[in-house]
Amino acid sequence: MKKLLRLFTAPLLAAALVATAFSGPARAETPETDAQLAAEWQAAWDFYKFYQCASAPLPITGRSQVKRDISIEIAAPIEHVFTAYSNVNNHVGLHSFLKRVVTHKDRVQDDTRYIDFTAIEEIPVVAGLPITSKTHAQQRIHHSGYYYETDSWSLPNVVTHQKIVFADLGDGRTRVTEHLTFEASILLIDFTVTNGVSSHQETQAGLKEAIENGDL
Repeated sequence: MKKLLRLFTAPLLAAALVATAFSGPARAETPETDAQLAAEWQAAWDFYKFYQCASAPLPITGRSQVKRDISIEIAAPIEHVFTAYSNVNNHVGLHSFLKRVVTHKDRVQDDTRYIDFTAIEEIPVVAGLPITSKTHAQQRIHHSGYYYETDSWSLPNVVTHQKIVFADLGDGRTRVTEHLTFEASILLIDFTVTNGVSSHQETQAGLKEAIENGDL
């Protein structure tokens, strides 16, 4: 009975979320104020936490999970690379979809920096016409360990977990490895993984070039 309740409750919550906080058209210059985006972020985060507890990403739930690792070497010291790379605002413009980042909260607790933000992406669809996607995320930066984590949620209930690890290779070189976990509907998982990995690789290449050129 509990399993059946989980299977039915999660889609109903997703539908309710779509009908309320996430309804209406959007553009890169979104009609919402930053305060409204913050309220959407909180609704998404509350749903995300519930969904993670209520439904595992198994085929019986209609969802799937795929893990991918991507890595790049950057000719710069680890401290510099970590500072530039972990600043999500530096990612804007390095991928054609990402247009802006709205930060809702930025605080430090127990040596970990927590940043709650919404990424606004403009994605071309049929005939090149763009739609706006709002990805709500939390980043946790662990400076002493040279790694950070990001959990994100976007419609239609697409979840991404990231752990980005920085390794000092010596001679002023740094390796950045992104451990990516994608969760989505079994109908969307292939598209999600293909586009997610491509997006991260394009951003990696852009950050490498900007750091090595001294732009960051």
